[in-house]
Amino acid sequence: MEGARVVGELEELSGAQVIADALREQGIRYMFGVVGIPVIEIAMAAQAVGMKYIGMRNEQAACYAASVVGYLTGRPGICLAVSGPGLIHALGGMANANINCWPVIVIAGSSDTNQETMGAFQEFPQVEACRLYSKFSARPSSLRFVPAIIEKAVRSSMYGRPGACYVDIPGDMVTSKIHTASLRTVPCCPHPPLSSANPATVREAVLFIKDARKPLVIIGKGAAYSRAEEYIRKLVDICGLPFLPTPMGKGVVPDDHINCVSAARSRALSNADVILLLGARLNWMLHFGQPPRFRSDVKIIQVDICAEELGNNVRPAIALLGDVKSVVQQLLDFFRIAPWFYPSNSEWWLFLKEKMKANEELSKAMAVKDSLPMNYYTVFHTIQPLLTKDCIIVTEGANTMDIGRTILPNYLPRHRLDAGTFGTMGVGLGFAIAAALIAKDQTPHQRVICIEGDSAFGFSGMEVETMCRYNLPIVIIVVNNNGIYCGMDECSWKQMAELEPLPQASCLMLIMSK
Repeated sequence: MEGARVVGELEELSGAQVIADALREQGIRYMFGVVGIPVIEIAMAAQAVGMKYIGMRNEQAACYAASVVGYLTGRPGICLAVSGPGLIHALGGMANANINCWPVIVIAGSSDTNQETMGAFQEFPQVEACRLYSKFSARPSSLRFVPAIIEKAVRSSMYGRPGACYVDIPGDMVTSKIHTASLRTVPCCPHPPLSSANPATVREAVLFIKDARKPLVIIGKGAAYSRAEEYIRKLVDICGLPFLPTPMGKGVVPDDHINCVSAARSRALSNADVILLLGARLNWMLHFGQPPRFRSDVKIIQVDICAEELGNNVRPAIALLGDVKSVVQQLLDFFRIAPWFYPSNSEWWLFLKEKMKANEELSKAMAVKDSLPMNYYTVFHTIQPLLTKDCIIVTEGANTMDIGRTILPNYLPRHRLDAGTFGTMGVGLGFAIAAALIAKDQTPHQRVICIEGDSAFGFSGMEVETMCRYNLPIVIIVVNNNGIYCGMDECSWKQMAELEPLPQASCLMLIMSK
């Protein structure tokens, strides 16, 4: 294999040690999972080489956690699962990571090679099943090739459009032995190369922006993942452009920036004539870019790292294929040569600010409304002043998440985690565990605030025990509407009041801190 090297030492290693060494060589730091036969030794070997292993209560939550490591650090986390049912539980996390475009690697044990097709314990076609949910799915033919397979999984998870990868490890391979001289090891794969767009096309995009009467920048989580915040903030500032973040694009430019038009989202989307789309997809979250939510003649300048995404649902006027950070830097270079500023007193700005003011006043009126049970606006306006600017906010649950993201601001990139592109409920506690673990290592003072609807909390509520066991700095707030989605209507509340006393609040707070 090109780039491989042969280790000349004569030390004998177990399969578990080979896997752990290969992961360490690839710069992997975090592993989440549920141990059992045949992967116990892998978790032990990983800890022996310095990796952090977090024992979870369910493989699905473990995979959610591992994927957030990939999003927050750019290097995949590992989900370790047992064979059969364990791997099947992890598939939900793999699918979520793949749709969200976050790097993650699932490693699962499987039936011994000499028992394949015999009806072995928890036997399941794991490699085949994972191909539907991942970019790469493979089973090493022997221990000799494990390091190369792991390197390819790590590289595939990060390069191009990030996503999930799967490595299958037969049970007998975990405990078998190999001399290091026989291993084909591979050096650590570097961070993905950053690609830039065609300069002539970038110049054309600049002209489109300058000619716009009603420009708008949409910032997606792809921009957050690419760490483009410094350049996007400069672009917004030097050009005076209104911007709208998607839910996990919040904080790339702070929500309190004067050019943020989140409070007039519908008006901005339906009236903009030129939209610069930065690392966001025209999928259900942005109404597919179609009328009536968008103008039929809107000109889209689409920036995306994935060529297949360009033109999906709406053909862009300008397609800029490349890393968001690199492409925005290219745009800035043109605007520095020929400065341009969109006037703050334009009709477009006045039109947007009018709607922003009206919606903000409506939100405040809802917040002070005296009702029992309290409404969502009252809950969030009570919570908001207590949040520090650097806290990581995790939200899920239909109304809890949707209303929460409009009221709870983000000031820093990659500081909001929610159900994401796949709309997955149950991700919150796994996300919070990973975010808190990274915060504990890098910024010990930082807190993670996990705001859950009661139904969403129920999907993985037992992970509270994991948080306590590892002493993670997480605050959980459960917003209880006493049911799935909308809860009970006013008539039902009145009927219940006749039977038993009403609760004093609809918000249950569980606090875990160091």
